[in-house]
Amino acid sequence: MADETASTTDERVKSESMMTGLMKRPELGAIAGVVLVTVFFLFTADSSMFTLSGVMNFMTPAAQLGILAIGAALLMIGGEFDLSLGSMIAFIGLFFAACITNFELSLIMAIPLTLLFAAVVGAINGQIVIRSGLPSFIVTLAFLFIYRGLSLVGLKWATDGSTQLRGVRAATEDDFLTPIFSGDAFPGLFVKLGEMGLIDTFANGKPKVTGIPVEILWFIVIAVLATYVLLRTPVGNWIFASGGDANAASNSGVPVRSVKVSLFMVTAGCAALVAIITVLDSGSTDARRGFQKEFEAIIAAVIGGCLLTGGYGSAIGAFFGAIIFGMVLIGLSYTQIDQDWYLVFLGGMLLIAVLFNNMIRKRVTGER
Repeated sequence: MADETASTTDERVKSESMMTGLMKRPELGAIAGVVLVTVFFLFTADSSMFTLSGVMNFMTPAAQLGILAIGAALLMIGGEFDLSLGSMIAFIGLFFAACITNFELSLIMAIPLTLLFAAVVGAINGQIVIRSGLPSFIVTLAFLFIYRGLSLVGLKWATDGSTQLRGVRAATEDDFLTPIFSGDAFPGLFVKLGEMGLIDTFANGKPKVTGIPVEILWFIVIAVLATYVLLRTPVGNWIFASGGDANAASNSGVPVRSVKVSLFMVTAGCAALVAIITVLDSGSTDARRGFQKEFEAIIAAVIGGCLLTGGYGSAIGAFFGAIIFGMVLIGLSYTQIDQDWYLVFLGGMLLIAVLFNNMIRKRVTGER
């Protein structure tokens, strides 16, 4: 009789409701946030915000931020921070632009070299954190200034005194890899859709939206790939374990040090991808590229359900967190609201997200 009672109360065999299961999902708050922000703009913004062109307008900055946020989310789940993300965009963007303009390399050479350079930059961050035992917050805060300063110095070297390096567009406009990292994808499809009357067109018959910005496609691919790794591979288990309890994970055979260094490299790789996309889109790079993006990326990851203590989070949550940012940043221009309220929203959403995530987790898990 006692055995039967124990088995019915054993947490390992205890069933849970669908609602409880949903409440445990880290991305719940971000999805709810997208719904609330959408409803808000449906009532306050011009109706053109939710046309195809309007959606592309807010998804483009959301995608660039989202690529960074997914990298930041993976690192936070692994128990670390990288506050040098924004500065890396400028620093790696300088390296990429210099490869093209100063060293006259084609994209098939410049892009792999840039990604390799980013991996080295990320590995430096990770190795210093692991070997010194210092908090990643402090180490990467130092590199935030170091990389930004190196960007300024490097740009002056590459341009004989200027803080902007131009000439990228002229050097890459005929390169076969340019459409993969810049511009709009599937232009022919959108022309056909316009001819069929399925999307809005100008008076001359050309579609108002010429294609899907490639950063949106990269954003989706990276979100899907990161989610698969986290939820369907042993590496995902290692990431959660490393962030949850590094000592216990190490004692269980998880290569915690290698996992964390690799996550710093992945985060730098995400910064490199954003650098490549923005440099090719603008045709230049400058020392302020990526300014404060590290904070926005971390906030998007927190809105997406990542805990500041590590071991908990979601790439899909960061995906939706970035979409919230894009909707508010661009959506305010469709309303009569002063766009400077975006900064108030930034801080407010961070505070609300942390409170909401802690409240839900404690209620569902019974923590105090």
